Amino acid sequence: MNQSVKAGPAAQPARRVAFQGVPGAYSHLAAREVYGDDFEPVPCTGFQDAFDAIAEGKADLGMIPIENSVAGRVADVYRLLPDSGLYIVGEHFLRVRHHLLAPAGASMQSIKRVYSHQQALAQCRNLTRDMGWQAVDAGDTAGAARDVAARGDKEEAAIASSLAGEIYGLNALRTHIEDVIGNTTRFVVMARRPIEPDPRASDPYLTSFVFNVRNVPGALYKAMGGFATNGINMVKLESYMTDHSFTATLFYAEAEGHPAHKNMERAFEELQFFSTRLKVLGVYHQSPARRS
Repeated sequence: MNQSVKAGPAAQPARRVAFQGVPGAYSHLAAREVYGDDFEPVPCTGFQDAFDAIAEGKADLGMIPIENSVAGRVADVYRLLPDSGLYIVGEHFLRVRHHLLAPAGASMQSIKRVYSHQQALAQCRNLTRDMGWQAVDAGDTAGAARDVAARGDKEEAAIASSLAGEIYGLNALRTHIEDVIGNTTRFVVMARRPIEPDPRASDPYLTSFVFNVRNVPGALYKAMGGFATNGINMVKLESYMTDHSFTATLFYAEAEGHPAHKNMERAFEELQFFSTRLKVLGVYHQSPARRS
């Protein structure tokens, strides 16, 4: 098992892991990197379906992408996290390597159309532009590979993972075709119950939480001040609108440390003074990828 995920149930053999997409999706590949062959994939149509599968016990864990080093945050996931009733128990970083996949007999010269998710197409724009191919948004990388394989048209190719090529019997005409080397997606492992690691251990932890602030001048500055004065490193702070309003803002944050540590406890106390909502979404070990 890959040691990028250590906390809670992620440290045990995973029986069923939910992810968004069809078999061969990058989320599927991320789960395989972490758990090897010791899990049952549970593909789900959308992120809400994946969250529901975990909540309803159809899956034990979920492998959910939360941000990409090129494309930025996955907005739908941030929207679903606060009220999902689920908890983050680990994280994993997947180096995204896009492959150009095509049916048997196809070549670089025969291809006219390339199908994939819009983000994958954007991340491989140089090749498609240089070759003069039409880029078609298929909504899903692995789904594009599946459909290209089903049609068997030598004028079509898909941009997807090596795993998708294996599953759907496509040939990789080119590998690592992404424009930016080092393209990486960060995943969080979700579970029905929180599993907090031992605060007495010396391992580096992350705490993920959401909060809002009172509608008074300087509220966010004051709310975050407690983390600075207590020597806590904030590694992420995202804001987004809620309740279909331009005035109601929710913040998603990640801080290094454990809520049971005195400095984090004091920071949360100060945050609560300026906030009307504070919810811890998970406490988990940091991935070694953060320090490599």
